[in-house]
Parts: sequence; structure tokens; C-alpha cells
Amino acid sequence: MTVSRPDAVVVGAGVIGAALALELARTGRQVVVVDKAGAAGHGSTSASSAIIRFTYSTFDGVATAWEAQHLWTCWPDHLRLTGRRPLAAFHRTGAVQLDAPGSAPSGTTALFDRAGVPYERWDTPTLRGRLPGIDPGRYWPPKPVDDDAFFAAPTGELGALFTPDAGFVDDPQLAAQNLADAAGELGARFLFHHTVVAVDRHADRVTGIRLGDGTRIAAPVVVNAAGPWSGGLNRLAGVGSDFTIGVRPLREEVHQVAAPAGHATGPVVADLDLGTYLRAAPGGHLLIGGTGPDCDPPEWIDDPDRADPRPTAHRFRTQVTRAARRFPAIGVPNRPLGVAGVYDVADDWTPIYDRTALDGYYVAMGTSGNQFKNAPLVGRYLATLIDLVEAGHDHDGDPVRYRCEHTGNVVDLGSFSRRRPVRADSARSVMG
Repeated sequence: MTVSRPDAVVVGAGVIGAALALELARTGRQVVVVDKAGAAGHGSTSASSAIIRFTYSTFDGVATAWEAQHLWTCWPDHLRLTGRRPLAAFHRTGAVQLDAPGSAPSGTTALFDRAGVPYERWDTPTLRGRLPGIDPGRYWPPKPVDDDAFFAAPTGELGALFTPDAGFVDDPQLAAQNLADAAGELGARFLFHHTVVAVDRHADRVTGIRLGDGTRIAAPVVVNAAGPWSGGLNRLAGVGSDFTIGVRPLREEVHQVAAPAGHATGPVVADLDLGTYLRAAPGGHLLIGGTGPDCDPPEWIDDPDRADPRPTAHRFRTQVTRAARRFPAIGVPNRPLGVAGVYDVADDWTPIYDRTALDGYYVAMGTSGNQFKNAPLVGRYLATLIDLVEAGHDHDGDPVRYRCEHTGNVVDLGSFSRRRPVRADSARSVMG
């Protein structure tokens, strides 16, 4: 069976794929989205902490996150949905990044100044005053919680960088569904419970995809937004030999605990000093995750479909104990509660938003657990890139530059190239 020929196929209906579908539909294209799950956002997106922050190690990363925040702030206007329906909501709580080696505040604030991101520098007394109950001790480097050194006395005290416009989106899966609904109103079709088994090509041009049930979808443009399955899809397409950046699936866990008094509505806290982060969650809870410190071996996996979605007692105890060291009022329950997801991790933890050597085949991959916040803008990036490349523009030789609508910043999309060098000063963690 052959589906009527659309103008573009997007593989993956997570928050990135749904945003791509919306922006491609807004260019007048007929779009088909294919996903093996049962609904939009049911893969990695559903396990996201959905934090909106701006602390990236490059100007283009900071500028992207700052522009995307403006889209979350005006979410109903961005979607342009008709009728009444539930919408995800952005909660502007602010974010605190505690000082730690490798995340020098001066380098970050220089990028903030350039991009126009408001911020405050907090010394230790300010940190204590603004975050009651915090232990501002310096414990660097992060250590296993079973190591006696974990409980050693601090070697000093920390300050912090505060960004008042940061926060979180309360329901990441619903956000993906909102984008899918908006795309659907423009004619985009979503095919769920379908697996891509082949990418068709003729010479050096993609011609469509084939599904596990024998369906063939012919299309001149295919976009790989398959999250942790993106590497496998590239292998089906026969692309990747010219990539300087590799991607691998990584299993991660995010845990939930009851919030102590005064913490249920507080700011996001990024604590690289101890190797953890936390944010408020609806219902008087906290979500707690890890920043991937060197002392925690990464859980790389070969097959995302085999990843256990249940939190483990060891990871739960590790991450919640670290958070409790920073905020002693946090309890460490005996029973783990939370979710596990699979990140699509690039070598330098920076995504790949690019064309490939196969004409018509594009990638939005390597999103590494830190790109949820950028999804609405990533759709615009790829739609712009596809328009220009399909019209003959040489993005490899002359990278596209995107002018942001709300902030006026100009983002070099070449910074997300599949052929970029891995910078020596890359963050090399989920912080990007």
C-alpha cells in the first residue's frame, strides 16, 4: 500500500517532531508524521523535566533558549488553536545555578549580556536569604553517596547565578500534543503504532519511507526526529559517514519526592557541585534528576525499546540523597517514585539540526535531554533550513543564519551542524 504523496515526512512525534510538523505545515506543506508510540509525546518527551533555562556554553545555545522562552510565555498565541482544549503551561519560577568549577559565572554572564538575558549574581548571604533551608557548602567534586567522602565537611561556600525568567512547563506530554493538534488543524496527518523499516532513495536523493506493515510513503523530504531511535534510522537511510558528531542512547531517571515547606513553588536549582538538579512539580512535589557527574557511570544502552521505564532504588537514593545534602529538609523515602527515559546524546551534548549527504533527508537529533525547552523554535529552524536548502542554498558552505522574532538575536545554525568539531570547552553534560 502507498499513502498519498505528502510534501514531507517527519519520523517521531515527540515534542521536537510535533513542532517540526507544525512549522512545516505553516509553510504550506502536506505533512505526515510517523511514530511507533500511541500518541504524541509518549516517548522520551514524557520523561522530560521540561525545564526552561538559558545556561548553555555557547552563544547560539543561549540565544536559542532565550528566544524559545518567549514562545512558551505566549503558548496559546504560538499554537493558534481554535476552540477550547487543555494546554500545557509555562511556570516562571526563576532558576538558580550554584557555582561549580567548569561553569564559571563570568563566562555565562558574558553570553547572557550578549543575548540580552536578565540575571542576578548572588553571594552566599543572598543565596541563604532567597533559598531558606539551603546548605550553601562547597562539596566539589560530586561523589558517590556510599563514599565516606560524600559526608565530609564543606571546603567553602557557594554563590549562584539567578535568572528570573526561567522556569518549567508543567506537562511535557501535553505540550507535544498541543503542537500536534495545531499541526493537525493545518492538515498534518499522524500515523501512530507504525515502525519505519526502510528509507527509500534513488541515487543521492531520498524518495520516502516504508513501514512495518508494508505501507510505502513517498515524499521528497524526510526529517529524522526519532529521538533515541535516530541513529538506527540514519543507518537505514545510509547516512552518517560524514558526521563528526556521534549519538548514543542513554537511560536516565527523574525522581519525585514530597516538597518540604517553602519549596513547593521555589525556583529551579541546578547544582553541579553535588551533581543534581530539582524543580517544583504540581501537587506539592519536587522532581529531582542528575547532571551526569563523572562519579556516576553512564547507562548507555543498545536498544531503546529494552530500556526499563521504572526508577531503580539505587539511582533514586543517589539523586535524592544529593538533593537532601543541599536541602536537608528533603526526605529520602524508601520506595522510589519517578520515571526513566532515554536520551539521544550527542558527543558534545549539543543537538544536530542539519541536512545530510542524502538530499532531502534532514535530522533533528542528539537532543540529549536538554532540548525540550527549544522545541517550538527548533521547528522554525528546520522549516527555514529545509526551505532554503531545497531551493538550492549550500548550508554546508554558507550556514543559514536565523533572526529571532522576539529577541532579535541572530543564531548561526551552523553551530548545530553534523560536521562541527567537538570543542575543547564543550559542557559535556546534560547542561549543554
